[in-house]
Amino acid sequence: MDMKKRISLELRNRTPDEVAELVVDNCRSGDGEVEGLTDDFKELEFLSMVNVGLTSLAKLPSLPKLRKLELSDNNISGGLETLSEKCPSLTYLNLSGNKIKDLGTVEALQNLKNLKSLDLFNCEITSLEEYRESIFELLPQITYLDGFDQEDNEAPDSEAEEEEDEGEDDDEEGAGPPGEYGDEEDEEEGSDGGEEEVGLSYLMKEEIQDEEDDDDYVEEEEEEEVEDDEEEEEGVRGEKRKRAPEDEGDDDEDED
Repeated sequence: MDMKKRISLELRNRTPDEVAELVVDNCRSGDGEVEGLTDDFKELEFLSMVNVGLTSLAKLPSLPKLRKLELSDNNISGGLETLSEKCPSLTYLNLSGNKIKDLGTVEALQNLKNLKSLDLFNCEITSLEEYRESIFELLPQITYLDGFDQEDNEAPDSEAEEEEDEGEDDDEEGAGPPGEYGDEEDEEEGSDGGEEEVGLSYLMKEEIQDEEDDDDYVEEEEEEEVEDDEEEEEGVRGEKRKRAPEDEGDDDEDED
């Protein structure tokens, strides 16, 4: 599939200004140039054109918001000054596996003031004596070369991690010192709500307690009535037992 057709497929149901990321890896580029990309891709932030046979960047459109550009495994040998003209916001550039041989070619990247990471793996330039020291001196704005800084510390896995760290720092700065304004309002609201809850619960408890006390009073009256009835029955039985012998004696006298 050629690059132009691939880009058309990527644009299904979208317009170029709605695309932030575009990947056309392993497509064919006519005459070794960028095809299908236009200035309408003004919102593009990530572009990957790996192994598409590029030999020139002359037809690269103006991409003012492009931050990350993947160009590895192509046949680019020069013309890098186009990048500073067309992609001034570039922070990451991968030129691994291209035909870059000397420092003069890389010098054209000096005008990319926002460039932080540059990859030149498998380019002939890496065989130069003091290659790393020379690149860091030539491009003082970069932090990482081929994945490592000047002290051989490895770069983060992705720019997303760096953005998250920056975002967390911004959040901490904007948060303000604890215990101000919002916290006081929350405490005041919490205290008001607490008083209302306590008042309602107190009234409810009183009503429940009154009902329980009434039930206890009724039960005590019923128990007292039952005990009085039992005592009366026992008294009647006792009188019957006492009368029984006397009645027998009366019966004996009658018989006589």
